[in-house]
Amino acid sequence: MQMPKTIALSLGVGLLGMLAATYANAGCSGYQPKAALSFWQQPQSEARLMPVGLQLLGNHDDDAIVGLWKFTFTAEGNGTAGPPDGTPIDHGYVQWHEDGTELMNSGRAPTTGDFCMGVWEQVGRATYKLNHFALAWAFDANAPVTGPGTGGADFVGPANIRETVTVDRSANHYSGHFTLVQYAADEKTVLATVKGVVKGTRVTVDSGVQD
Repeated sequence: MQMPKTIALSLGVGLLGMLAATYANAGCSGYQPKAALSFWQQPQSEARLMPVGLQLLGNHDDDAIVGLWKFTFTAEGNGTAGPPDGTPIDHGYVQWHEDGTELMNSGRAPTTGDFCMGVWEQVGRATYKLNHFALAWAFDANAPVTGPGTGGADFVGPANIRETVTVDRSANHYSGHFTLVQYAADEKTVLATVKGVVKGTRVTVDSGVQD
């Protein structure tokens, strides 16, 4: 017996409605289809729903820089007034955090200020800009205690280090350039400016001192 067209049409509309409802429910569950659209393919009305907290973290869609690294600073391009090319400036370990902050353990003596920190952001594919600050001290065993944490060294002033580095395809090395400006304690007078190249090697759970 042939089904009346009106009944067939009603059943067809009902089936489509059921499929639409099922798809909508699946979209609200924790399951995400493999062919889900990327963020950049989402409709603009949905893109604006991205949590504010994620926007504040900046563009970290390619965080190859995140992790622990062994680094070196080497002088380059300072002319006759600065250290010759190839002069070691600093070395140590640096941690780039996923939240856009950075912490460095410098090879300087602790009495001269060996821990410092900064903030970074991604400026290109696998390329990052760092704004880093340190507090420099001059070792002096005879320096008197003038307050908490003082004695044995004289405060020189803050230092500002700017870096732009690029992580290579292996994601285990980065290289770039740095500029270090040392200020006096008044935070205005420039005592010295040094620029050069920076290189980093990723530290893994299997890395040794010589790696």
